[in-house]
Amino acid sequence: MPTDERTADKRSADEQLAVELIGRTDYGRVATSMRALPFLAFARHIVVDGRVLLRMPRNCGYHRACAGSVVAYGTDNLSSARPGESVWSVQIVGQCESVEPTAAELELFGPAPRLVDGEPFEPVYLGIDPQFSTVHSTDGGLERQFQHIL
Repeated sequence: MPTDERTADKRSADEQLAVELIGRTDYGRVATSMRALPFLAFARHIVVDGRVLLRMPRNCGYHRACAGSVVAYGTDNLSSARPGESVWSVQIVGQCESVEPTAAELELFGPAPRLVDGEPFEPVYLGIDPQFSTVHSTDGGLERQFQHIL
């Protein structure tokens, strides 16, 4: 197999693993820039067909900087790993766009908070198609757990 094809296959496996891990958590952080300054914002997410869908509070306005831009989205198990369990962190990078979720996707998001920063929660939805991903773990735990993907 030519090197380019092997690289594409590996990248595909890495992206699959990254999306699989994101699907194991409920919340993460989106990173982009606003007025040339970097920022992080929290978001609720779901994974649908290899795409990461985000639900964010409209009142913060962060969605305006994300939609139409390349963003990074990451999550981890750093606070939820049990003693002796590997810790991992994952990040995807991709084009972010506004989306209108289906009824089934809205159900997957689950109940929304009532308030964000003291204001009624009004959701805005974004989608990210992963173009690049990174996964880091301790003690080789992910390699053993996801041998079928890698």
